[in-house]
Amino acid sequence: MYIRKIKIKNRKSGKVYFTYRLVEAIRTSQSVKQRIVLNLGRHFAVEKKDWLVLAKRIEAILSGQCNLSGMDTHLEVSAQRYAAMILQKQDPDVDVDKAQYHEVDINSLQMLRPRSVGLEYVCLHALRQLKLDVKLLQLGFSRHNLNAALATIIGRMSVPGSELATFNWIQQKSGLGELLGYDYGQMSLTRIYQVSDLLLKHKKQIEDFLYPIECELFEFSDTVTLYDLTNTYFEGSGKFNDLAARGKSKEKRTDCPLVTLALVLDGSGFPKSSQVYEGNACESKTLQEMLNGLGAGLDKNISTGQESLFAKPKPTIIMDAGIATEENIEWLKKEKYRYLVVSRKRHREFDADQAVEVRKRRDYTIHVQKVVNEGTDEVELYCKSSQKEAKEKAIQDQFFTKFEESMEKLNLGLSRKGCVKRYEKVLESIGRIRQKYGKASKHYKITVEKQKKGNNAKAITWKRNVIEDTADNFPGVYCLRTNLKDWDESTLWRTYTMLTDLEAVFRSLKSELGLRPVFHQKTDRVSGHLFITLLAYHAVHTIRYQLKKKEIDSSWSNLRKQLCGQVRMTVTMKTKDNETINIRKSNQPESKQRKIYEILGLDMLPGWTVKKIVK
Repeated sequence: MYIRKIKIKNRKSGKVYFTYRLVEAIRTSQSVKQRIVLNLGRHFAVEKKDWLVLAKRIEAILSGQCNLSGMDTHLEVSAQRYAAMILQKQDPDVDVDKAQYHEVDINSLQMLRPRSVGLEYVCLHALRQLKLDVKLLQLGFSRHNLNAALATIIGRMSVPGSELATFNWIQQKSGLGELLGYDYGQMSLTRIYQVSDLLLKHKKQIEDFLYPIECELFEFSDTVTLYDLTNTYFEGSGKFNDLAARGKSKEKRTDCPLVTLALVLDGSGFPKSSQVYEGNACESKTLQEMLNGLGAGLDKNISTGQESLFAKPKPTIIMDAGIATEENIEWLKKEKYRYLVVSRKRHREFDADQAVEVRKRRDYTIHVQKVVNEGTDEVELYCKSSQKEAKEKAIQDQFFTKFEESMEKLNLGLSRKGCVKRYEKVLESIGRIRQKYGKASKHYKITVEKQKKGNNAKAITWKRNVIEDTADNFPGVYCLRTNLKDWDESTLWRTYTMLTDLEAVFRSLKSELGLRPVFHQKTDRVSGHLFITLLAYHAVHTIRYQLKKKEIDSSWSNLRKQLCGQVRMTVTMKTKDNETINIRKSNQPESKQRKIYEILGLDMLPGWTVKKIVK
């Protein structure tokens, strides 16, 4: 084998360029001819003085000689890559399904170039179910940018990290290129960053496309909308990011600038839309902007592209107390939205005799009481959770204990040298203790006895009052407010619990899909990073939604571990006739992998089997 440089002229533009090919000489009955083994492309970067060494190393690898022979690392990497590309090309005269028998030397058997494919196989299937590859082509993505986008999203699902980490993974560890028929070895790191910009540029079109696809794919209706915000920190000063701002960090990273991600989901957990705001964005002031355009409108069928004649009803809005301001509630009423929100009112009430049990488990129960508020023309739902009640009482008892320990320490100090004894100073100390444990101290009556002679305190006594259920003290009770007057208690409460699904989404984005931290500094790159994570979540939820129907409710982290064991590998061996047989295929899946494949309707062996005999 040897490498040739070939001059080519573009017929349309007249531009001249050079390409490189790996060729070999073959003898026919009449003459010796050159056969192209592999097209090395226009960007072949190996110096001419190393061409012969590289060609001979590729030939040696194909013949089963896999020792490094002391050559430079970059040449060895190139040789392994080009040899793998040759081995992935099926000979046209080889029937992979036909039984073949060879006498081989079992001591010559070697296994080369293992690449993970199990997880990539499932992730790629999900993206194809969502027709994201088709949409990107429609948006004008080139073949190279399409494959870079798929690699970026699947990389975020598989090994969450920076763009550099994704680049190294796709080139050195993953077999995604074999599943797509694309050589990621030729892709530059720059393209990973460029495709992030492209995806962000078409963010609106992609989001408007994905959610209707999910509705049609899983046959659910758009009836409930969940809305919430979260923030994430990024490393650096943030001076190049227009959205960077200091705010209250939910990860308690007050040392870093923040950006805020607002997310609108439906009741099935699929994202409808998203928006990145400044890190100090006020939750209560983003609702109207995010919900505009989500109201009634013509319903379009994805398959036919035809719009129905009936307007869709506006969905029910569910959100927590941070967003449920009076201003937002009035806006929802004005726009004729149905809503179910956590009430901000401090007054709480609960009548056990009027309450209905909506959930009963071995370790906790939940009762709810429905009350009509004539003043606001709303239904208020007072919910009491025995689990929440026990937790709040435990916290309250902890404050009582710490308060009494502080008072005991102050009282014992009255008879010890070097401690606070002066009456005024003792009162000041009691005031600081009351301030520190305000929720507990209000239930105590404290008396300080002063000595008859002098200005010192003699003793401190305290007594805890009996705590009765009042408007300010109903442990385990929280209040919901809604304009859904015709819904019963159980339906209202179960609909509210969908907010826990939204919290689970944010946890998944942050802990499982690499939303935090962000290492980019520019505004668009930060927003692009968040959007890629959100696209990864679309695919993850598509997978989990199907598995949940078959009672597999594992987290994405656990599913990722289960799918990581399947790889593609080349098995090479010498025959008695001194030929080298190379077989490239995937190993058989484990039982858990097999079950996932069956549910998703996938073949058991990702990729195709390639057989090549080198004489």
